[in-house]
Amino acid sequence: MKWKWRLSLPAFVLIFGFALARSNPSHDRAQDRAQDRIAGPTVSDLARGKKIFNNQCALCHGIGGAGGRGPALNQPKLQRGADNAALFKVIKQGIEGSEMPGFWQLTDREIRQVAAYVRSLGRVKPVELSGDVARGRQLFETKGNCAACHVVRGQGGVAGPELTEIGLRRSPAYLREAVLDPDPALPDGFLVISVTAADGRRARGVRVNEDSFSIQLRDADNRFHSFRKSEITELKKEFGVSTMPSYKEAFTATELDDLVAYLYSLRGQK
Repeated sequence: MKWKWRLSLPAFVLIFGFALARSNPSHDRAQDRAQDRIAGPTVSDLARGKKIFNNQCALCHGIGGAGGRGPALNQPKLQRGADNAALFKVIKQGIEGSEMPGFWQLTDREIRQVAAYVRSLGRVKPVELSGDVARGRQLFETKGNCAACHVVRGQGGVAGPELTEIGLRRSPAYLREAVLDPDPALPDGFLVISVTAADGRRARGVRVNEDSFSIQLRDADNRFHSFRKSEITELKKEFGVSTMPSYKEAFTATELDDLVAYLYSLRGQK
């Protein structure tokens, strides 16, 4: 009996170790990643990833990753998804300080399926627009006076969002709607507020910072105002209101095509 126990002990250790490794989630994920590298995503993986994307992601990123409130994802290179590991992390953990949440409720396999589908969107050619980019840039800088509020490659005002890479983050359809009707397209970080202080001071502009004791804003003339909340008699937060005017009547249809073509061409290159 003793001889049999000694002989079976190594076998027991091997079997127990194998079972432990199989029950280890890290081991399982490593095996899944290895399998993915060998086989790559299947047709069913892409189909499942598309279904999850349409249910969970398209509200912000658009059907087909064309962009909306969230960045366009139908790009060969993704700013925060340089490789599969980075893209997996963004989907699972989200992006701190942004509207991008973490999808912890998805399994690792589902996240890989979504990532594979997103990667497949990058093989789609960028949209070809009829507008003239050079004329659109001229309109941006002159008739539209857009540079007064928007930075492009280090030049311009800061009252509105930076546009240096707007073509990577937004679809042509979104850009067109943002020019015609800015309010629904208002990005986070540009909440308009109106403040009235006890001493009679009034100010309206984009909120720059707010804490439990004070609030700061920047007005249309790029002047900063700071108020202690204890001194404020009225504070109005204008959700869904943009300080950007509508250009619906400012541009002809052709000029609008040119402006959108220019905005869509802004992809960070110098």
